[in-house]
Amino acid sequence: MGDGPDNEKSNNLLYIRYMMNDNLFNEIDLSERLSPHFTVGEMMRSGEAVKRRIKNVPKTEGRDGEVLREEVMENLKALCACVLEPLRRHVGRVIVTSGYRSPVLNKAIHGAFDSQHLRGEAVDIHVTGAEMCRKYAAVLRQTDFDQMILEPLEATCKRWIHISYRRDGRNRHQILGEK
Repeated sequence: MGDGPDNEKSNNLLYIRYMMNDNLFNEIDLSERLSPHFTVGEMMRSGEAVKRRIKNVPKTEGRDGEVLREEVMENLKALCACVLEPLRRHVGRVIVTSGYRSPVLNKAIHGAFDSQHLRGEAVDIHVTGAEMCRKYAAVLRQTDFDQMILEPLEATCKRWIHISYRRDGRNRHQILGEK
């Protein structure tokens, strides 16, 4: 996860096997790099999607209001370049636990109806506790992020950081969950 082609291939193997029998798989290259250290597969992979047999890939055509693949991919590239790559330069390996979410997946996991994950503007990053969370948050504060949520919100022991970035430049620098 974010540490070279060999690790990316093994980390994405389960998701790729799952997607291989689906027409959507033929339309998207999960090994494509969004930035030097992050791939499309990392941003599409979801344990919940696999468990629930949900295809977590943005569509090329959709209904009104649905964000299409081209925009999702551009948003993910910007998020990687402007937020994730600077974090990786300072801390090393970054584990993305949730990136893009399809509308079906987002509904299944009871995500916010207007979640930035739906647009490819947000990721959740694994942290192992308070010290790692503080270190990551300090680096992320130096980026032009939109929203940073240290989660779970009410817990003192944090397990992940939600971080988002908007390409339109209207990034709020909002931080939630600091204690």
